[in-house]
Amino acid sequence: MIAAQSKPLAEEIIDEVIARHPERTGDVLAILEEIQQLHPLKYLPPETHEFVAQKMGVARSQLMSVITFYAFFNLKPQGRHTVTVCRGTACHTRGSKQLLDGLKAAAGFRDDDDEVGSECGAATSFTTPDCQLTIRTVACFGQCALAPVAAIDHEIYGHVSDLRLRKLVAAIDADTGAAP
Repeated sequence: MIAAQSKPLAEEIIDEVIARHPERTGDVLAILEEIQQLHPLKYLPPETHEFVAQKMGVARSQLMSVITFYAFFNLKPQGRHTVTVCRGTACHTRGSKQLLDGLKAAAGFRDDDDEVGSECGAATSFTTPDCQLTIRTVACFGQCALAPVAAIDHEIYGHVSDLRLRKLVAAIDADTGAAP
């Protein structure tokens, strides 16, 4: 299923996005963000990097330095829904690691799964094979008084327990007919 949907956007669509931004080099972030949002799996495939670099007249390495610097750019297919667990100090001390581990286990991930790793080797993003759910972490939501905090499709929930988080995820799954 992923292979069929992970194709890059049509070059015509990318051309239209670039054409809407006359300050090409100054608008690199806006262009890349818009292209990523238009992709059905909300990511920037390698073929897209090549095409955008060529069309904008910039080195691919320059484009990649922007894509890899900003955490909101995705290099791998993302799920239809995203659950983000805060890993800040307040959330960590109030159990966010257990929330994350429980959510990953419920979605079928093992501890040794490493879909998107950081320099330390710890994965920070996991997407189910059917691309229905992406689980990611964030360093801090800035909602420490509500710790532990999680977000589902950008809606923040505070004082989250394992049971509450599972119910929230089950509710989005019921809406889509998908299983986590």
